Amino acid sequence: MRIGIVCPYSWDVPGGVQFHIRDLAEHLIRLGHEVSVLAPADEETPLPPYVVSAGRAVPVPYNGSVARLNFGFLSAARVRRWLHDGTFDVVHIHEPASPSLGLLTCWAASGPIVATFHTSNPRSRAMIAAYPILQPALEKISARIAVSEYARRTLVEHLGGDAVLIPNGVDVDFFARAEPKKEWQGETLGFIGRIDEPRKGLPVLMRALPRILTERPGARLLVAGRGDEEEAVASLPPEMRSRVEFLGMVSDEDKARLLRSVDVYVAPNTGGESFGIILVEAMSAGAPVLAANLDAFAQVLDQGGAGELFANEDADALAGAAIRLLGDETRRAELSARGSSHVRRFDWSTVGADILAVYETVTDGAAAVDTDERVGGLRARLGL
Repeated sequence: MRIGIVCPYSWDVPGGVQFHIRDLAEHLIRLGHEVSVLAPADEETPLPPYVVSAGRAVPVPYNGSVARLNFGFLSAARVRRWLHDGTFDVVHIHEPASPSLGLLTCWAASGPIVATFHTSNPRSRAMIAAYPILQPALEKISARIAVSEYARRTLVEHLGGDAVLIPNGVDVDFFARAEPKKEWQGETLGFIGRIDEPRKGLPVLMRALPRILTERPGARLLVAGRGDEEEAVASLPPEMRSRVEFLGMVSDEDKARLLRSVDVYVAPNTGGESFGIILVEAMSAGAPVLAANLDAFAQVLDQGGAGELFANEDADALAGAAIRLLGDETRRAELSARGSSHVRRFDWSTVGADILAVYETVTDGAAAVDTDERVGGLRARLGL
């Protein structure tokens, strides 16, 4: 099958949607499909052979964050060229309602279109206001996927229609077989995310840290991600700042090793999450997970069965839970075992098969319609 996938966000800025698209493309290629991904990217960005650049993106406030999107006449021309050259059996657009390549592709594409909705935003005035503009494009979509119940709810409430639920995927074995790193072990808490994006929750974790470090004198925090490190620890007492180690941006391999090494992975995100792929990665690596009780996180963690939850933005609750987990090896082992079992449902072997089933449904439907139209045309010419 020839598959075109559209990424709305800049390829050179790491994010959950980009990682999902990358992993989906590589999974499909391993299965023997021909895949091309269209994505915004700066000229100097090294791209995998299956990615086609749609040009430089610009930062736009979107869903409580700043997304790097691509829109305009030049982008539209690149979309049309990519569609023409690709002659795809199916086009898979991610976030078609965002002002980026997905919407442009909806306007330009013909043939079967599958769309995945990632965003969870129950009160998006912008999406409601844009509906008259979006409607003609969205009506061309053959099948809709939502990565979580909360993304599906956002779609239904703002744009109408419905979607099949297929979660984000992860290569479980990649994380499970990673080698722990000795220097990252020993009463360690882990955090991975953009340091300077408040909704990722690092400030909440920093408010909890003094109590954690006071009660667990041997504990420390490992932080992976880009951002202002000095500003991140500014609220900590000076004598505690050395117990936070910043690793900067890490490779996929080091991310897996980090998750395999820490005693507890902490996800203090405050909102705007429709899924929580980092939780799935942490469970894949066997890390006990402690997360804010966002609806999407609770769903990924089996309502607390596969990881512990604390009250969102409550630093005291976070601190208390972290202290208990650091002091309870049996509980950590229990969470690790439950998470490792629960996470198998998110493996690409399952998620990829579900997505392919959607592709096959829409392409079979398109083929049937095309056959009916040809037969109807022939009958008309014969006067039957």
